[in-house]
Amino acid sequence: MDEFSLIRQYFDVRPLPGHVARGIGDDAAILDCPADCQLLVSTDTLVSGVHFFPDADPASLGHKALAVNLSDIAAMGGRPAWFTLALTLPEPDESWLKAFSASLHKLAESSGVSLVGGDTTSGPLSITITMIGTAARQKAICRDNAAVGDAILVTGALGDAAMALRCRSNDIALDDANTAFLNKRLDCPMPRLEEGALLARYASAMIDVSDGLSSDLGHIIAASQVGAELYAEKLPVSETMQQAARRAGIDDAEVLSMVLNGGDDYELCATVPQAQLPGLLSAWSTALAPVIPIGTITAQEGLSLHGDDGTVQSLNSGGGYKHFNE
Repeated sequence: MDEFSLIRQYFDVRPLPGHVARGIGDDAAILDCPADCQLLVSTDTLVSGVHFFPDADPASLGHKALAVNLSDIAAMGGRPAWFTLALTLPEPDESWLKAFSASLHKLAESSGVSLVGGDTTSGPLSITITMIGTAARQKAICRDNAAVGDAILVTGALGDAAMALRCRSNDIALDDANTAFLNKRLDCPMPRLEEGALLARYASAMIDVSDGLSSDLGHIIAASQVGAELYAEKLPVSETMQQAARRAGIDDAEVLSMVLNGGDDYELCATVPQAQLPGLLSAWSTALAPVIPIGTITAQEGLSLHGDDGTVQSLNSGGGYKHFNE
């Protein structure tokens, strides 16, 4: 199977949706940008042996590769519209391609996005997606507008993906239900698109939690030239993660470290002015992921954790995952 037949069989989806004048098949796609909107563009690469195990399920990879890019658009309060796929394969394994593309297309359809181009090439397995979305002009939510007194909120629980990776790497046995829950959180994160759209009506700054809460919140406070304090008792931890920690003999300090630094959560972290907080909480739907206040933006720069016993711990806002770290 050559690259052109591979593209036709697995990735050339017809008919073309709205706002796509020309899709796959030409040297470039032609897209119609909605009036009074600005484009949001984000690119993420997943590399075998770095972002996923070499024997990872291709269906999970298809979902996650798209989900992490959708999450970036959600973090800007935007709506995803189109994406391109650059796929490097050791060989054109048709069973792998069938599972990968089916999962990719399933999430694309449910998220309202269209594959409009890309590239395929031979080499070590890697997946690069560029996501293009839209936001009303001057309405995208950035990282640099958090203000002193703003509440800090996150959607959903933190640390599940890190716990899944710990259990998988160390052969920690859990019951089937808990294993499935944690693996789904790691392998098939759900991008918080509706949550991001609602948060955008109230938030001053926002980011998705991909590298770890401490690191990603650190980007907000650095860009906004403020500080932040987190409250340990408010940090959301799932019951499944707590059960897994007890089963594996992992103490509370290590659980806290995974919550703060684990990454791969793909929840949203937003700052919201106190005056806007009641309106946000009132508008929040039970159909969405929970939104939890976990801290406050402060005038004193830096990131601190306040324990329920009154202790205050200075945190490293760069404690999350980084490529090229020694």
